[in-house]
Amino acid sequence: MERANDSTFSGFTLLGFSNRPHLETALFVVILIIYCLSFVGNGTIILLSIVDAHLHTPMYFFLSNLSFMDLCLTTCTVPQTLANIKGKDKTITYGGCVTQLFIALGLGGVECVLLSVMAYDRYAAVCRPLRYMVNMHPQLCLQLVVTAWLTGFGNSIVHTALTMTLPFCGKNQVDHFFCEVPVMLKLACTNTSINEAELFAVSVFFLVVPLSLILVSYGHITHAVLKIKSAQGRRKAFGTCGSHLMVVIIFFGTLISMYLQPPSSYSQDVNKSIALFYTLVTPLLNPLIYTLRNKEVKGALRRLVRRNRDLRQS
Repeated sequence: MERANDSTFSGFTLLGFSNRPHLETALFVVILIIYCLSFVGNGTIILLSIVDAHLHTPMYFFLSNLSFMDLCLTTCTVPQTLANIKGKDKTITYGGCVTQLFIALGLGGVECVLLSVMAYDRYAAVCRPLRYMVNMHPQLCLQLVVTAWLTGFGNSIVHTALTMTLPFCGKNQVDHFFCEVPVMLKLACTNTSINEAELFAVSVFFLVVPLSLILVSYGHITHAVLKIKSAQGRRKAFGTCGSHLMVVIIFFGTLISMYLQPPSSYSQDVNKSIALFYTLVTPLLNPLIYTLRNKEVKGALRRLVRRNRDLRQS
């Protein structure tokens, strides 16, 4: 068998956490609980952004897209991981692996661009408040979101094709819990230095460039906020940006530690832990950060609960 798409190829074996069988039951329970909480949290943000008129603003339009992206990311990887932990059959079909790699890589790119778009939105709100609704009009917001999705998945098409057409020569044991570019490159029975260089270049484009734009935006925001004479006004301005900045630090810190190094230098245990955090914990933290630190979201949630209670009583 020379390639993964040979007619005799039945799929890949996702080793996951099988090297630590004593932890699998605890991991299953923890992952399932976090997945359910993440699903509820992100679903709630999407619902509130749709039904509450107070949240029909650019900021919550972008936030609902972020939540939808997080739902897609966890659903792409977590059900397969849970099935592999509890089941004896830990295989994934070739088509399933391609789909998983394509979706996970695409969504990662989308989030990088979307977070930089959200930073620009906060810059427009704080530094150009009088022209905010004129500058951030609905058509522009939609165009920015569409650009984020097209850019992320356009890149994913290229890298999925480059990775999955490599010769694997019968190697089918993936030392990970889902199909990811760096671990798939390690299976290839050919020189992957060109693929590694391309992956590094794309990682710089999707991580360093958006992060630089975000930092520039927050530099302008900080300069503008410090000019505000009122301490209450400064707290309010920083409060509108604090949640987004926390998400940025968690997300980019995780991915930079995972992708801006050559795959040959990866420690698989560390890589699995980072990937688990990125695909499971980060989607849970996003709604928690935005709801617990945001009075508008908490107010919308109270209004929704009150409306449902009134409907039941009537």
